[in-house]
Formats: sequence, structure tokens, C-alpha cells
Amino acid sequence: MAKTGKLLRSLIRAGTRTAKLFAAATMPPKPRKPRKPRAAKPLASGAVAAPPAVAPGKWLSGHAPNVAGQRMSYWLYLPNNRSENGMPLVVMLHGCQQTATQFAQGARMNLHAEKMGCAVLYPQQLVSSHSHRCWKWYERATQDGGGDVPTIIGIVHKVLMQYAIDRSRIYVAGISAGAGMADILALNHPRLFAAIGLHSGPVFGAGHSSLGALSVMNNGALGLRADIAVQEILQRHPQFPGMPAILFQGESDNVVKSINQIQLTRQSLLLNRLSSPAKVTERRHYRLLDYYEGRKLLLRVAQVYKLEHAWSGGDPAFKFNDRSGPNASKMMLEFFARHRRV
Repeated sequence: MAKTGKLLRSLIRAGTRTAKLFAAATMPPKPRKPRKPRAAKPLASGAVAAPPAVAPGKWLSGHAPNVAGQRMSYWLYLPNNRSENGMPLVVMLHGCQQTATQFAQGARMNLHAEKMGCAVLYPQQLVSSHSHRCWKWYERATQDGGGDVPTIIGIVHKVLMQYAIDRSRIYVAGISAGAGMADILALNHPRLFAAIGLHSGPVFGAGHSSLGALSVMNNGALGLRADIAVQEILQRHPQFPGMPAILFQGESDNVVKSINQIQLTRQSLLLNRLSSPAKVTERRHYRLLDYYEGRKLLLRVAQVYKLEHAWSGGDPAFKFNDRSGPNASKMMLEFFARHRRV
């Protein structure tokens, strides 16, 4: 108990330092004239949408049983531009009210993966598990590595057995509930994943019920819960290797609010043992906060000024995508390319 208390106090002190660094780095620039947030516009009645660009590689489907004996479907993109010595693999997890194929089309990840020679895997939540296909990131059992986690990990290993994947370059990303699940996968299997990409995602380790999930989405983790969740991971994985992360958040997101990105940043600073201040870069539509260990970029935080609850740089013909802002898919792949698990 004394050792645990000492670790928690250490985490809190470190968290306080990193929170101050984050707060200093995120001081807003000169005030801008307020503008109404942009959202993806629906098509006018009778209008015909341009067909989405189709990546030229192979688009395969499969399924795997979960613990209840039900079949979880998944889709896999294999690029034409691939090395027989092993492709990187990106696991992509959709949000609520999305299917795996809608997420793939909206995020346009396959188009960018083709250019970089990456395979992309899209598991799909069962309607029988959640009526809106939400991943249950808020359940304590799931956060501890149970729930849908073993099924998704099983799908990843199935793909590894069937195709030439470079096992040192496996990444996981998602949006909203999918980002919450992506975080859980990586933190429970830190030797499998080399980096994570979280878009509009909830802070890790809080909620623990449906009502609790809503509270997290609006208010983040309460009290010291975000720090305690990190402590619990480090206790389960004493040799935790760190987890490079790229975090996207829309500042006009009223579904999963920005407090979650602030707390995810704090958690990532602790998990990656980072203490140096961020390098801040201002762009037209967004701000980047980059945290380095020496010359190695371990954490990139993208704050997108007018973005609502949508994938940045996505195809607005699909729900939860916005064409404006930085291209999240491209930026995630570029970030992932910096990292491999050794």
C-alpha cells in the first residue's frame, strides 16, 4: 500500500507539471472574430453526390467469433503498393452510428494508405452488442482488457497469420467511441501496437456505466481519475514501453468536448514520460502541439478550431466527416511512419 501511494503521489506531481506545461502551450493566440462553426452540409434535394474515390487495392471481408459465439465482421484493405517483406497495418475503429465501410469511405484512409503501402483493418461492432454500434469503451471490464478487446485482438492476429504484415509496425486509430476503444486496445497490448491515433475520443479509464459515459463526454474524468487510470496501467505493465500518440479534437465539438483531449494529453505525457514543453505551430485552421524526447516526436496534439464532431479532412458525403481542416488520415499515417515497436 505504501508503494502504491508513493506511485500515485509521483504521478500526481508529474501530472501537475505536465498540466502546467500543457496550459502554457495552449494559451490562445490573439482573439479572432467569432465565426459560426462549420458543419458538413447535407446534399440538396435531388442533388447527386460525386462517387467517392476508390482505392485501387484489394477490399476483403471476413469475420471472427466473439466470446458469446457471435460473428464480428471486419473489412481489410490491402494496397497494390505493398512490400512482400511486410506491410504496416493500421486498425481503424468506427464511431457510434457508423459502419466499418462508412468509416472507411468517410475517412478516406485507404486512399492515403495506398500511397504509403499500408494495410488497413476495419472491425465492426455488432448491433446485438449495441444498438448504435458503439464500442463500450466506458465499461470497466473493457478498460481492463475484456469485453470486445479479445475479439478485436483475435482479428488482428488472424490478419497477421494470413498476410505479410510487419509486426513492428502495427497501429490503431479511431473516432469517438472508436477512439476510446483504440486507446484501450493499445494500453492493454502495448507490445503489439507501435502508436495510436485518437480523433474526438474520450479520456481513458473513466465512465463505468452508460450515464457515466455521458458525463465523461461532457466533463472528462472527475477528480484524479485520469491519473489513477494511468497508475493502473503502469501497475499491470511494469515495463510499459510508452505509447506514441496523435490526438485530434474539434474545438466546436459538443458531443465529446475538448476537456477530453486535455486529459488524454496529460495521460500521454505521463505514459511516455515526457516533461519538456511543447513546440507550438499555428496553422490557418488548427494548432499543433508537438512533444519530443530528444529529436523523437512522441506526442502530437491537433486542435482544430471550427471542427465539430467529425473526422477532419474527411468526405462530407458521409456522416461525421468534415472536408475542412487538416487531413487527419494523412497526418496519422505520417505520424505512424515515425514509429515502430522493437
